[in-house]
Amino acid sequence: MVHSNEAWRQGHLSPSDQAPAEAAALMQRVMYEVKRVVVGQDAFLERVLIALLAQGHLLIEGVPGLAKTLTVNTLAKTLRGTFSRIQFTPDLLPADLIGTRIFNQQTSEFSTVLGPVFANLLLADEINRAPAKVQSALLEVMQERQVTIAGQSHRVPSPFLVMATQNPIETEGTYPLPEAQVDRFMMKVLIDYPSEDDEFVIVQRVIAGGAQVTGVLNPEQLQALQAQCRRCYVDPSLVHYAVKLVSATRFPERYGLESIQGFLSFGASPRASIGLIEGARALALLRGRDYALPEDVADLVPDVLRHRLVLSYTALAQGQTAETLIQAVMKAVPMPDKPMESHVR
Repeated sequence: MVHSNEAWRQGHLSPSDQAPAEAAALMQRVMYEVKRVVVGQDAFLERVLIALLAQGHLLIEGVPGLAKTLTVNTLAKTLRGTFSRIQFTPDLLPADLIGTRIFNQQTSEFSTVLGPVFANLLLADEINRAPAKVQSALLEVMQERQVTIAGQSHRVPSPFLVMATQNPIETEGTYPLPEAQVDRFMMKVLIDYPSEDDEFVIVQRVIAGGAQVTGVLNPEQLQALQAQCRRCYVDPSLVHYAVKLVSATRFPERYGLESIQGFLSFGASPRASIGLIEGARALALLRGRDYALPEDVADLVPDVLRHRLVLSYTALAQGQTAETLIQAVMKAVPMPDKPMESHVR
């Protein structure tokens, strides 16, 4: 029996009763509301929805003025969740992110003041402008969904998503992100300039005034969609495919990639394999399916791997990029021919 989205929104049905097509339609409504404000950037918006469903964090790289902050703010309104924005600067302190203990002179007691990380959607703007000590303050909250202040743990709201941006055109006054922190981002998305037609629409909308965004989901409904995403079927052959892709970045010679062996100092971590499968589940649900296909995994390979590869000095000297190495890996590792064969059997 197929239930309507309207009945679910009114609370008559549990979210688990939603068919994959209806769950996809709900996420499309979220996309539609965001696109009433944000013009273009379809691939970027899709990756944001994937990160939401897969409960992964997103690293965004793009020049200023490409609606990165506007997208996250609009998405928070669409999901009826809380939104925080932290502008990273060289003089930022860890307490400015997670909070601190303050002495109250009237009561002669210490009280805990929670920082801006306690939100459903957290935008870390220009994250590479803060020193490593501040960047490491996000490590615990990104992995454990909690912060520790004066020996006490405090859980952040659920769902929780960190979207960090960095500017690729300015290197003065910036600090490279530690590999341990970069690895905690499920995907790294590159944003380019809009087309001329899209930019024309952007200017027209700014002149006409901002559009009003309607809330589509609440945090509880989003959590139910996240649980439904985790129930999407993934055939073992797809897991093998993801593991082989990641393994090829560590041991290229095993897959006939001797030509790129000297270009990689370190390959991707096991978090990459997990991110490929979790992201493929989310992408399958966005496409109206409760099972993943090889195409779902392949579509996410560049976004999941590009920030996890550590290129050697030889690669940098020869002008090699992570994108070219990832394309070589994808050509060397074939997709499974019959991904659902074991499920059918």
